[in-house]
Amino acid sequence: MSITNGNGHKPKPKNVLGGELKSCCLKPLTGFYRDGFCKTGAEDRGSHTVCIRVTDDFLKFSKSRGNDLSTPRPEFQFPGLQDGDKWCLVAVRWQEALEAGIAPDVVLEATDEAALQYVSLEDLKKYRAE
Repeated sequence: MSITNGNGHKPKPKNVLGGELKSCCLKPLTGFYRDGFCKTGAEDRGSHTVCIRVTDDFLKFSKSRGNDLSTPRPEFQFPGLQDGDKWCLVAVRWQEALEAGIAPDVVLEATDEAALQYVSLEDLKKYRAE
């Protein structure tokens, strides 16, 4: 059973500010659904909902936690991330990075409101990307 807005259409995803969810990044193509958006759904068990601007420190941190985002994986059409790239990150990983003192900046307009189940808007705003 899918969630609809009452007239048979699925509602458009909203960002953490309450507006329409904007695209995070098309190059490299990001998002759980690889459509450039940090939207989530039933299939996305990790909640890839936080649009970040990647830093070298964050890439090292993520690799130390078992998620190597910097090494290209051609078999998955993944080019590997570099400092400055934007990426849809699992909300719990962003919170983990926050607690470790190396949270990457966040693009609030491209961060799905579903992230608020795992992280606070107040914390996200402190790391708002310019």
